[in-house]
Amino acid sequence: MKFFRYDADKIPVLIITGFFLVDLVAFFLIPTWWGALIWFLLGIAPKACISSWNHHHQHLPTFHQPFMNRAMEIVYGFSTGITTNAWFLHHVVGHHKNYLDQEKDESRWKRKSGKTMNVVEYSFVVAATGYPRALMVGLRFRKHLRAFLIMQVVQWILFGMLCWHNPINAVFIFLLPGFVSLYITAWHTYYHHADLDTDDHYQGSNNITHHWYNILTGNLGFHTAHHIQGGLHWSKLPEYHLQIAHKIPAERFHKPCWPFSWMGSKKMVPDIPYEPEKDRLKAQDAKEILEQFQVQVPNAEPKTA
Repeated sequence: MKFFRYDADKIPVLIITGFFLVDLVAFFLIPTWWGALIWFLLGIAPKACISSWNHHHQHLPTFHQPFMNRAMEIVYGFSTGITTNAWFLHHVVGHHKNYLDQEKDESRWKRKSGKTMNVVEYSFVVAATGYPRALMVGLRFRKHLRAFLIMQVVQWILFGMLCWHNPINAVFIFLLPGFVSLYITAWHTYYHHADLDTDDHYQGSNNITHHWYNILTGNLGFHTAHHIQGGLHWSKLPEYHLQIAHKIPAERFHKPCWPFSWMGSKKMVPDIPYEPEKDRLKAQDAKEILEQFQVQVPNAEPKTA
């Protein structure tokens, strides 16, 4: 029996599951509130990165088997505050459909007045309205809403069991990280689209080709490619980006924010001049460019059971 749809997911899932198991060990072994607080603070950065992988999972489920996906979503829920289908409803069938329309976008960056929110305001609004907006979208996707509600109950029952054993550790290790990760996720989302008032998909997203940013977020920096092909597996985004990069204006490429900006300036892919009138690269040409740029092209073809 094959579990993974894509071989490229094996290492990220191993790391994320391992981190969750370490959290469980810490939950049972840390004896004081200040020890749990220190653990919470140490986990902020890695759990913010894990949010990106939860995002990828809700775009394209990691496993063939539904029960494996639900189990992985429990791990993601405790690590990132985003549970089963919450991101699918709010983001995949919400934001991805409406991101060029600021009256409908579930992650809209405009105030009702038409002015642009600042990043702090945007992050708070998107984090605070994430679940209510997911529920509203869910009214049009009842099958996914049902799974969302069922898994909410499961998640909170499990959290209640953790609280029964050790409420302080449960709050610091599993509850607060979810709120903080959700806020940080919204913070990073702001820089993907804020102030890009356009109806052109090639100008509607900012891109970050920084090497470590994309290693740690699963190629989320190739954001134009991600929005044009939202169902494309994360491991295929660099290759697809090279095929469309000549259509993306130079001002739609940005440097990463802190702390990625401290990790050098190496890029994952070469710069492609803006020449929208040209035909896109063939897939094989893009793959050869990636190989020359010392980027491994993973075998991301779906595996059948």
